[in-house]
Amino acid sequence: MRDKYGKTLIACYLGFITQAIAANFAPLLFLTFHKSYGIPLGRIAILSTTFYFTQLIVDVICAKYVDRIGYRVSAVASEVTSGLGLIGLAVLPSILPDPFMGLIISVVIYAIGSGLIEVLCSPIVEACPFENKESVMSLLHSFYCWGSVGVIVLSTLFFAIFGIENWKWLACIWALIPLYNIYNFIVCPIEKLVDDGEGMSIGTLFKTPMFFLGIVLMVCAGASEISMAQWASAFVESALGLSKTVGDLAGPCLFAVTMGISRVIYGKNGEKIELTGYMLGSGILCLACYILAALSHNPVLSLIGCIFCGFSVGIMWPGTISVLSKRLPAGGTAMFALLAMAGDLGGAFGPGLVGFVTDLNNENLQAGMLAGALFPTVMICSILFILRKKRS
Repeated sequence: MRDKYGKTLIACYLGFITQAIAANFAPLLFLTFHKSYGIPLGRIAILSTTFYFTQLIVDVICAKYVDRIGYRVSAVASEVTSGLGLIGLAVLPSILPDPFMGLIISVVIYAIGSGLIEVLCSPIVEACPFENKESVMSLLHSFYCWGSVGVIVLSTLFFAIFGIENWKWLACIWALIPLYNIYNFIVCPIEKLVDDGEGMSIGTLFKTPMFFLGIVLMVCAGASEISMAQWASAFVESALGLSKTVGDLAGPCLFAVTMGISRVIYGKNGEKIELTGYMLGSGILCLACYILAALSHNPVLSLIGCIFCGFSVGIMWPGTISVLSKRLPAGGTAMFALLAMAGDLGGAFGPGLVGFVTDLNNENLQAGMLAGALFPTVMICSILFILRKKRS
């Protein structure tokens, strides 16, 4: 079975690596954009907001229209737009009268591709007739982590060797991955998740209590993951007094490594591990990591809390998808799209809450991290509710 659908897995693995490139490459260049094009940092920050807001819009549209368009056409479109957006990042700011508009247009284009990947890859793999689908799903999502690590480490090495002024060449090099993956999605076998007309409608999903619980889990998963991931570099710099380069490697990069390890562990041993129990243990560890990062007066312990938080959040996103897929098998593409939207909402809201509380407490980032502990707390309560329903 793995031989037959090997190309499908490879296409989806590269799809998640493409999403990692889209999410992580441009933020490494924010200061460069500021210096090269004279764009104020306040406007530069709009690029991240635009990226995630575009993904949210794509998630909502996909819930209604992807089944009509088809998985294959949509998947190919995801790689085309991802590749063109990355190339546009290198070209458009230099040829348009306003460089900022060139950046925004490029971000919107590759965010469309990233949003499509986020919605499509999970149901494409779920539709394949694998055994132990929870394990396969966890391993699939680990490729986002390894993609993030690769983007941060390899881009840092490229800048050190060739100079950051040559970043445009690197943007085009990264674009080769989605452009190559177009071929994979054209030729790989793709099955339907549910037959035409048999998937649950959006209205039916919203009338299902279990789906609402899945939305809560995804919001908390996205918030728990992105809050720590986005603030980890600043947290490491302020707590340990390290440079930004070292901070990026010690914070977000190690966070992504431990998150990937968590997903690989379940991906390789999922048949031996009860998923809901693993998620509960991960939620408890996540809460402990947030508290350690927030309350410890030892900067090394705070750093350990940041890093191992990556391990704790690793199973939350793919685990929630697997739990809902098993309990709502007729959920269809609409369910996957709305779950992705909920995860993105959490990813947009969580870091904002951490930043807001940090500002209220005189730039005390540890106070913001303590506020972030709300999300794993809600996740633990939700998982306990699922376990109680399961036993009854």
